[in-house]
Amino acid sequence: MKKKLLSTVLAAATCVSMLAGCGSSDGAGTDKGADNTAENTAEAEGGEALSASDIKIGVIYIGDENEGYTAAHMEGIDQMQAALGISDDQIIEKTLVPEDESCTDAAEDMVDQGCNIIFATSFGHESYLMQVAAEYPEIQFCHATGYQAASSGLSNFHNYFDNIYEARYVSGVVAGLKLNEMIADGKITEDAAKVGYVGAYPYAEVVSGFTSFYLGVTSVCPSATMEVQYTNSWADMTAEGEVATSLIADGCVLMSQHADTTGAPTACESAGVPCVGYNVDMTTVAPTCALTSATNNWGVYYTYAVKAVLDGEAMPTDWTAGYNDGAVAITALNDTAVAEGTADKVAEVEKALADGTLHVFDTSKFTVGGKSLEDAIAEGGDYAKYADYVSDGYFHESELASAPAFDIIIDGITSNAN
Repeated sequence: MKKKLLSTVLAAATCVSMLAGCGSSDGAGTDKGADNTAENTAEAEGGEALSASDIKIGVIYIGDENEGYTAAHMEGIDQMQAALGISDDQIIEKTLVPEDESCTDAAEDMVDQGCNIIFATSFGHESYLMQVAAEYPEIQFCHATGYQAASSGLSNFHNYFDNIYEARYVSGVVAGLKLNEMIADGKITEDAAKVGYVGAYPYAEVVSGFTSFYLGVTSVCPSATMEVQYTNSWADMTAEGEVATSLIADGCVLMSQHADTTGAPTACESAGVPCVGYNVDMTTVAPTCALTSATNNWGVYYTYAVKAVLDGEAMPTDWTAGYNDGAVAITALNDTAVAEGTADKVAEVEKALADGTLHVFDTSKFTVGGKSLEDAIAEGGDYAKYADYVSDGYFHESELASAPAFDIIIDGITSNAN
């Protein structure tokens, strides 16, 4: 594989500061409300089947292997190659592509080189990729984290994401058990179980992520509260370290993040504060404090999408998957840092997520302004837009569209965007 040195690079934890492209730069992705309908599951027409030796694949990255979000996508492409027998010369990859016309240029170059399917991984790439898709209806274009495929009118343009909120919930359970251990050991009191969260932007993807993490925490440590502070960057090591330090100074005794560098775990290691990372194992920089990380397995989608093109089969306009399909996970538990019994509890929770007996956004487990979400929706106003998402006692995240929609600040969480 072209990126067989990837794990070595990640272990060095030399993440650079750059946009990871995981969310909206203008907030548009957070305002879907009830406008998304069943049309999002409509399938495009299939094409002519190809042999594995004939296909050519293009991938546009905003970062490179030194940044966790992009590295995870690169690993997914490697997995697809191995699964389908695709050779290196059949894949064209462009790294460090900004969220501007550079994406258009990159996609058009891939078209000129004969690509049958082209992926772009950053939210800000979407409109540029969509323009190229409109010009070449015979080529499949797939965009990660976006939301415009369903309304684009293009049968060859697709959005994909995964249910990372499920993995964040599991990592929250790991964190909650650690808080319980700290309480039992007399290191903190129950009312001092305050969690800090380093967020990138106040977008639905980030809010959905920290809420699911918090619900995992409170499922085992109900007295916990959480404070979120934003860096307004997907990847800024200095800012993430500074925010983590600020949260610790504000009384947070455990930390998590939706940010792509090792800045927060590094600060936590210096302060002796347990932490949960994102994308990659953080024990290289926080060997005594890193508990685990929520992580994505993009190889599930890349293998599926490329195989669909090979087989001449249609792909859904919106695609997402979670624990049930192996699309999300947590990294290996740090046995020297996690609480006793964590592995058994994690296995129990993961099984419940996979078989559908546990719903992360169970509305009986949280309130909004002291009310149930159902009551808030019934009263109308700002919450009315969530009506189509809530039924059977839970918020159906990533079901009406692949991109996250949960952007509600629930009771127990405060943020510097409130």
